[in-house]
Parts: sequence; C-alpha cells; structure tokens
Amino acid sequence: MAQRVFTQVFGVVAALIERDSKFLLVKEAKAGPDTGKWNHPAGWIDVGENPVDAVKREVEEETGFTFTPKSILGIYSLVRKDIAKEMPGTPHALKIIFLGDISQKAEKELHDDVSETKWFTPEEIYAMEKHTLRDMEIKQMAKDYMAGISYPLALIYHHVQE
Repeated sequence: MAQRVFTQVFGVVAALIERDSKFLLVKEAKAGPDTGKWNHPAGWIDVGENPVDAVKREVEEETGFTFTPKSILGIYSLVRKDIAKEMPGTPHALKIIFLGDISQKAEKELHDDVSETKWFTPEEIYAMEKHTLRDMEIKQMAKDYMAGISYPLALIYHHVQE
C-alpha cells in the first residue's frame, strides 16, 4: 500500500460490539505507533462504498464474525496529534460507530492487521491508558452505549450518482 498523506478528513467505520455486558476489542498487529494496542473493529470506508457495507466488511476482517448493523451509536471526530510527527500531515478521522449483532461464532480467520480478539467489561475499558487503548474516545463510546444512546441506520443516506 502506498504511504498515506493526511491532508484532509477521512471516513472510518467501526463497530462497538457488546455481548453479555462485555465489549469485543481487537489487538492491532500492523507495524506502527499502535501495534499491540486494543481497538474496536474499524477501518477506512473505500471510495464509493456504502458505510453499512464497509462496517460489515471491517468487522468480518478483524474479528471473523458476521456483523449485522442495527443502529448507529454516533459520529466521532478523532484528531491523532499524538502520531502526526510519525507521518505526513495530521490524521483526522470522522468515525461512524455502528451497533449491531454478530454471529454466534467467528466464521473466518482474522485479517493480518489483527493479532487477537478479546471481550472486556466497561470498567476494564475505562481503566485503559494510551499505551493499552488505541483511541481514547472508545471510553466515551462505551459510556454512550451504557447510557442507551442509539440512532437509526436511516441516519445514513448513501447515493452513487452515475
């Protein structure tokens, strides 16, 4: 993959997946500033891709589970000034966070940018620091989920103009 240069905001999809009062996180395996840190299943939206399809793809790649989006937790704006010195520009992601259901068992192998998955209680996530948790706003996402925040999928309108 070509080196990414961050000159404008980019779109990311992610899932906050809860089961039995625990959240599923993935451990970053890709070499870089976030290697070994826990993250929610997430990734870039491909150009032209419907965000709902993108989150299904990302969850499957990073967890092996089939994901069925049911609602949206929110849209989070994350500026990564902490890693800007390691790359051209400043990464600024607009992240659409989906809620939904996963299959009972992982059906596929993990993508090579994830080394493992693990379930965490909200309290375990709240206690994580920058050396353990990739993006600190995941703590806020867990709090928002626990507060019952949710928006309909109809919030997203995807259109490809021919």
